[in-house]
Amino acid sequence: MAARIRHVAISSGNSGLLLEFYQSLFGMAPDRTQVVTDGYIGMNVNRRGGGRQAGIDHFGVEVDDVEAVMARSRAAFPAVHFLKRPANRPFASIGTHDPAGNVFDLSQAGMENRRGFYADGGDTWRPRHISHFELRAMDPALLAEFYGRVYDFQVSQDADGKFAVSDGRVTLVIAPWDIRDYAGTGIERPAIEHLGFAVESVEAFERDRDQLMEARPDLFPNSAKAETEGARRMEILARCNRGALQLCDPDGILIDVAEA
Repeated sequence: MAARIRHVAISSGNSGLLLEFYQSLFGMAPDRTQVVTDGYIGMNVNRRGGGRQAGIDHFGVEVDDVEAVMARSRAAFPAVHFLKRPANRPFASIGTHDPAGNVFDLSQAGMENRRGFYADGGDTWRPRHISHFELRAMDPALLAEFYGRVYDFQVSQDADGKFAVSDGRVTLVIAPWDIRDYAGTGIERPAIEHLGFAVESVEAFERDRDQLMEARPDLFPNSAKAETEGARRMEILARCNRGALQLCDPDGILIDVAEA
């Protein structure tokens, strides 16, 4: 039962700025008004409404047979539920969650709500593309079991206690969450912590980043806490062994970059 990670969504009060950032620095292509793509993953940068938290909001999984997946999930994890989404979402047909309450979309090719990139498909990565994203959780082993059993993702465990849940192309890293990690900086709840990009060359990426910083400093806002609390957050991010270079987008979303 094939399952593929094909969608990630960000909630932002600066959606226009974020879309420019990901197009300019990572070469993502515009699709619909709020969507860019790396050729395989669609990224929605949604305007943040009242009561919505900013940041990486959710991801989306495409399956061959939604009904079969829902039946498997209900049998193994009866506390996990499903909700039909409004028809104006270009990818999200059904909303669901994992046992820790992390929300994600569930979709199937041919569903009536799919539009643009999500309807036309596409599986050729651009040179700079999303390779992984990391979720921090209180019980990583439970979530790894869930994604492996219900969605048939490949599951492996690193020596540092992190689990890698992969569809063969994109990896969901599930890392332990411990409040003590945030000593000296703002405490972040268990959630998706960062996006990981693969690039053709870290050296070329750094040159492009520096040139863009000169031309568009508004895409790289300076934080008053960058040298104190921000530095600690970057130290935490650097623990991800899949990245070589750390930065953040105009909203402060953490990004890890490594060569493909």
